[in-house]
Amino acid sequence: MERKEELDAIFESFIRKTIFKNKLSLQINYTPETIPHREEQIKQVARILGPSLRLEKPSNLFIYGLTGTGKTLVVQYVRKELLRKAAEQNNLLLMPYINCKLRKVADTEYRILTELIRKLGVNLPSTGLPTQHLYHRFTSLIDSRKQVLIIILDEIDQAVAKIGDEFLYNLTRLNSELNNAQISLVGISNNLKFLDSIDPRVKSSLSEEEILFPPYNAIQLQDILRRRAEEAFKPGVVGEGVIEKCAAYAAREHGDARRAIDLLRVSGELAEREGKQKICLLYTSPSPRD
Repeated sequence: MERKEELDAIFESFIRKTIFKNKLSLQINYTPETIPHREEQIKQVARILGPSLRLEKPSNLFIYGLTGTGKTLVVQYVRKELLRKAAEQNNLLLMPYINCKLRKVADTEYRILTELIRKLGVNLPSTGLPTQHLYHRFTSLIDSRKQVLIIILDEIDQAVAKIGDEFLYNLTRLNSELNNAQISLVGISNNLKFLDSIDPRVKSSLSEEEILFPPYNAIQLQDILRRRAEEAFKPGVVGEGVIEKCAAYAAREHGDARRAIDLLRVSGELAEREGKQKICLLYTSPSPRD
C-alpha cells in the first residue's frame, strides 16, 4: 500500500504541477507557424514548386543539408501552404510524403509504390503483386484527371542505398506514359554528395534543381529556442543561461536545431522529475543520442 501511495504521489505531481504549456512544440514532427532563419529557403522552394498551381509540372527538386538544418520543416511548411492555395483555386494538386528511413516503407521498390498508392486512398497487399502491375495501378489512379503529383521522398539516400537508383528513373519516366497527370519529385537528403553516386542516366532524367541548407549558428539557435520555449513552457520556467547553453552544445554539433530543441525538452523533463518549477543550468547537459 505504501508503494501504491508513493506512485500515486509521483503521478499526481505530473498532473498538477507541470511546467509545460505545450510540450508538442518540442516534438520532432511539430511545424511552427513561422520558421526563423529559413526565409530565403522557403521562398526558393515556393518559387520552384509554384508552377504546380497552374497545373504545370515543376522542376524536380533536391534539398541537401546536415541533420537539423530545417530541410523537412521547410518542405512541410511549403507543402501545407501550397495545398491550401491549390484548394482555394480548386486545383488538383497531390503531395504525398514518404520518409524513406522508416522500416517496411521504402526498403523495396514494391513498398515505395504501395505506400504511394495507399496515400492516394487505395490499400494493396504489402507483397505478392508484380511490380509492373503496381506501376499500372499507380498511373491509372493519377491519370484519370488533369492534376499534378509532387512526390516528396525524405531521406531519399536511404532508399537508394537499399534498392538502388532505378526506381527514381522509373518514376520520372512515367511522365511519358501519362496523358493528364504530371509527376515531379522532391528529394531530401543529409548526404551532401548524394547525386554524385547516382547513375548518369538517372541523373539526366531527373534534370533537378538543388538547394543547400547551411547549418544554424549559435545566435540563430538561441532565437529558435526562445520561440519554442515561449510555446512549450509556462512563463518564467526557463532559467537564465539555459537557452544559451543548449544552443552552444548544438552549435558544436554542426548547428543542429533538432538537437538543440531535444536538449531543451530533456532539460524540462529532468527539472519536472525533480519537482522543480524552474529549469536551471544543472539540468542542461548533452544526453546520449538514441
